[in-house]
Amino acid sequence: MEREEIKQYLPHREPMLLVDRMEKDENGVVHGEYSVRGDEYFLQGHFPGKPIVPGVILCEILGQCSSMLLLEELMGGKITLYTGLDKVRFKNAVRPGDKVEVEATLMNRRSNMFFIDAKGFVDGKLCVSGVLSVALIDKK
Repeated sequence: MEREEIKQYLPHREPMLLVDRMEKDENGVVHGEYSVRGDEYFLQGHFPGKPIVPGVILCEILGQCSSMLLLEELMGGKITLYTGLDKVRFKNAVRPGDKVEVEATLMNRRSNMFFIDAKGFVDGKLCVSGVLSVALIDKK
């Protein structure tokens, strides 16, 4: 699924749409990508002369790329909202020109709550990992 198709399911729009591509493999693992262009608003002051993607933005990239795990619910008029971030770790900096590659797996579901194991890599190196919890709510 490419960016324009993703917009049919996610409510995010520029400048907060932080996923370029995503797909689910035969094992149910979602793979997503976001290429850091360098002109994003969050890099302007973080940090002048040596821009680094903020950790909170990396978590948002994980969340948006992970959304394909819940595609059927999103197609049914739902959206996801973060309810928690657990065991989040930042291992390597992400800079302009990097492509963040996300792997996400659904760990558990309780009613409208979903728990997702997500990891972000650049050039095969782990940059961010964590357990995301999200709730499904009606779009309206």
